[in-house]
Amino acid sequence: MLKIENLHATVASKLILKGISLSVAAGEVHAIMGPNGSGKSTLSYVLGGRPGYEVTEGSVTLDGEDLLAMEPHERAAHGLFLGFQYPVEIPGVSNVQFLRTALNAQRRARGEAELSAGDFLRLAREQAGKLGLDMDMMKRAVNVGFSGGEKKRNEMVQMGIIDPRLAVLDETDSGLDIDALRVVGDGINRIMRAPDKAVLLITHYQRLLDIVEPDFVHVLAGGRIVRSGGPELAHQLEREGYSELAGEAA
Repeated sequence: MLKIENLHATVASKLILKGISLSVAAGEVHAIMGPNGSGKSTLSYVLGGRPGYEVTEGSVTLDGEDLLAMEPHERAAHGLFLGFQYPVEIPGVSNVQFLRTALNAQRRARGEAELSAGDFLRLAREQAGKLGLDMDMMKRAVNVGFSGGEKKRNEMVQMGIIDPRLAVLDETDSGLDIDALRVVGDGINRIMRAPDKAVLLITHYQRLLDIVEPDFVHVLAGGRIVRSGGPELAHQLEREGYSELAGEAA
């Protein structure tokens, strides 16, 4: 599904990604771990098409199509969902308005009929209920006045409504307490664990991976993937830290 080959990228003329190669097949969950400043968030932003992140070498394809040639909204319509470490607030725009507009824009791009207001509200109520958000919160401005846990649950509601094929989740567990972590992890499993979907999950901690069990774990350090393995690699990192593996990136 997702194929990254020799990816190099700069931010403000500084080289951050220094030759990343990674393949994610449909039905798989890949976890990306690594120390601060290693390029994890940069990788997610490059995949999402955030302005200011320049690819200087390499390629990325999604379902065989050139992802880097697409505008961000085209990537979304092609099935890519980007979850942020710090979800942004959008004053004056309600969750319901935002999500119905986004969903119908993607449906139009795929040649599908738009959802009516009634059908959308039923979908939104169903997804919000599964993540512990009531419809009063869905009618509020996007993330305005939400706690950290509410913002992450709201992002999972967004993902459930959009129903992407590839989710790139940047430290979704950041700032979550134990209960919120379980709700978010269960949400990822419910929405994205399917034979035709895939997840690239960026995290610092083993705790989320106990819920969303990855097929593969990769260590990103110094802008490169320095080690790959199965779930046992995450347990090793939890015990030993990154210092030894980070040295391999030098």
